[in-house]
Order: sequence, then structure tokens, then C-alpha cells
Amino acid sequence: MTQVVRNLLIACIAVFVLQNIMPLERTFALWPVDDYAHRFQVWQLVTYAFLHGGLTHILFNMFALYMFGPEIERLVGSKRFAVYYGVCVVTAALTQLVVQHLENGPSIATVGASGGIFGLLLAYGLAFPHRKLMLIFPPIPMPAWLFVTLYGLVELYLGVSGRNASVAHFAHLGGMIGGFALIAYWRYQRHSRR
Repeated sequence: MTQVVRNLLIACIAVFVLQNIMPLERTFALWPVDDYAHRFQVWQLVTYAFLHGGLTHILFNMFALYMFGPEIERLVGSKRFAVYYGVCVVTAALTQLVVQHLENGPSIATVGASGGIFGLLLAYGLAFPHRKLMLIFPPIPMPAWLFVTLYGLVELYLGVSGRNASVAHFAHLGGMIGGFALIAYWRYQRHSRR
């Protein structure tokens, strides 16, 4: 277990416990910018990622953080990992806000660390492209790059088709896009110093 991953796990679990004691969603979930009750606040671009919509939601997100986060943190260092995760969370939030505005649908709050998790999946696929991952369903081993690519395409399909509309598919994609942009920027910085 690495430092930032451990702290994120503790923070998300602690907030989840608090969520079941007091109503945190009204203030800390990500509300649409054009929400009729004007509930959107800037801090929600970060705080929404510590809230979760039920036990299954937090279990899947924290399991993925535990599985993929430590290797990425060891690879890039704790400071860069924290920056990377934060950028993925914020770009996921911004993507979700844009999509909600364009859809002009009901005012629904977004919660969950999935945007950051999808950014970590992208980083893992780029860093360890040939490492084998075994899915539960279907139980087929596949290289990390293929898993990440397929998962991203499934999210795009689900977002465009409107299936499983209770899930913020475009936020997941926004986390991946933010992660990709930051990795590209870091690579450009490294090459320009040579």
C-alpha cells in the first residue's frame, strides 16, 4: 500500500460512513451548473469524488483504487500521483457538467471516485500495456492496453446510447481524457529538456 492510495481509501471510506449519518450530498455532490436551486459550488469539482451512491459503488471504486493505484504511485511518485488523480477527478467533473448542460435533463447530482479511477486505468494501460488482466466476466485474460481500450469504448457506447443512464459514463471518459492530456504534457516536458 502506498501513501496517497492509503489516504484516498481512508478518506473515501470515512466520508461514506458520514454520508450514512448526515446529508452531505446537497453541499458536496457535483450539481449541474444550471441547477434550478443553484446548488453548484466550485469545491464540488473535487468533493464529489469522495461521496458514493451505495455500498456496491464504493466497493468497486475502492477495489480498483487498491488494485491499480499503488503501482502507478510507485512509478511516478506520490506527489505526481496525487496531481494526476486530482486532474482526472476535476476533468471528469468538468466533462460531466458540460454533458449535463448540453442534455438539459433533470438536475441530478454526480458522486463517486470513478473519474479518478478511470484515469488510473488509463495510466496503468499505458505504463504496463502487456501485463495480463483477468476479468470476472468473461473470464478471459487480456493485455492491459486492450482492457482499457475496450472499457473506454464501452463507456462511450453507453454514454452515447443513453443506456444505464444512472451512471456518469462521460465523467469516466473525462477522467481518461484528463489523464491522457497530463501524461502527454509530462512526456512533452521530459523530451523538451533533452
